[in-house]
Amino acid sequence: MILSDILNNRYSVKEFDATKKISEADFQQVKDLLRLSPSSINLQPWHFLIADTTEGKQRIAKGTEVTFPFNTPKVLDASHVIVYAARTNADEAYLTSILEQEDKDGRFAAQQFKDQMHGGRMLFADIHKYDLKDLPHWMEKQVYLNMGSLLLGVAALGIDACPMEGVDVKALDEEFGLREKGYTALAVVSLGYRKDTDFNASLPKSRFSEEEVITIL
Repeated sequence: MILSDILNNRYSVKEFDATKKISEADFQQVKDLLRLSPSSINLQPWHFLIADTTEGKQRIAKGTEVTFPFNTPKVLDASHVIVYAARTNADEAYLTSILEQEDKDGRFAAQQFKDQMHGGRMLFADIHKYDLKDLPHWMEKQVYLNMGSLLLGVAALGIDACPMEGVDVKALDEEFGLREKGYTALAVVSLGYRKDTDFNASLPKSRFSEEEVITIL
C-alpha cells in the first residue's frame, strides 16, 4: 500500500452509484474504524447512526431536504450513511463508565494506575468545563478526529465517501431524539462508490505545496 496513492485518489464524491453496495466484510471494518478511533483522554464522546436501507436513508435525508437539497441525492444514493453525533456533556458518571470499561479490558495492572487515570481524566474534563468553558466544543473536536480517521480508512478499503456539514442538525436531532439521549448531530458522512458521471472524479486534486504548509525544524 502506498499511502500517497490513496490520498490522491480519494475526494468528496458528488455522485454515488446507487447500484453498488459495501460488502458485509468491509462494513465491519467501517464499524471498527468508528469504534477504534483515537480521542483525547480516550473520551470517545460520540455515537453513530448508520443507515443502509431506503427507509433509514430517507430519515437522514430529512436533514437535507429544506436547506440543503443538493445533498439529498448523496444521502439517498449512497450505500451506507452515517450521522455523526457528539455528546453534550461528560459528567463524572460517564467518565467513570470509561474507566470501568478500561479496567474490564485489562488496562490497569494495579489500583493505583486506575486511580491515576481517573484523576487525570477528571482534571482535563474540569479544565474544559470550568476554566476554558468549552467542553462541548472540545468534545466535538474529538468527533472530528474520528471523521478524519474514517475518511482515510475507507479510502484504503477502496470505498468512496462524502462528508457533509450541509445538513440541518436540529432536524436530525429531532428525527432521532438525540438530545434526549445526551447527544447532538454534527455532520453526515455518506459511503459507497463513485458514479462514472461524477465530475469531481476527473478534476485534479488541489493542495498547497509542502513548502507552504510544512516547516522542518
